[in-house]
Amino acid sequence: MFSKKVLLLNASYEALGMISAPRAVRLMWKGAVEVLEYVDGMVLRSPRYTFSMPSVIRLKNYVDIHSRRRRSASKRLSILMRDRYRCQYCGRKGTAFELTIDHILPRSRGGQTVPENLCAACFECNQRKGDRTPEEARMPLLSNPSAFYYGLDRAILAHAAESRPEWRKYLFLEDAGVAAS
Repeated sequence: MFSKKVLLLNASYEALGMISAPRAVRLMWKGAVEVLEYVDGMVLRSPRYTFSMPSVIRLKNYVDIHSRRRRSASKRLSILMRDRYRCQYCGRKGTAFELTIDHILPRSRGGQTVPENLCAACFECNQRKGDRTPEEARMPLLSNPSAFYYGLDRAILAHAAESRPEWRKYLFLEDAGVAAS
């Protein structure tokens, strides 16, 4: 039951992601969210209280996630997922602990920390490339870096919604299910 996920919506009903049920209950307790959907027949219990299990919650105050995502330094996982956990120089597959994020055009030369200028690289290739461009290091990229796949987060939520039909209307998947029939 503690592994159950709850759909978190912004005050504007924009899907923000999934959170754990205990986290959702804490937000309910603080009065930061309103519950839009419950899971029928499921409850969370503490020594003194019993809470109906939420399925979909909405923040009462709007959170500007777009500016946070632009400033966020936590793009690492998204870059690794986009590059399929492969070094973009030698093709070696690795884990999040075995790969680094490389600036294709080094920051010392004006390269920005944007998805189009970042790629996954193994430690050896990142060291070998150093403070040079891939052309100068004679290390061509295996694929062109692009912006994050459009809707990667949305695809994850849509996959989770397959087992949670009450989420579909909040993710605007109602028509998709009708069209697929």
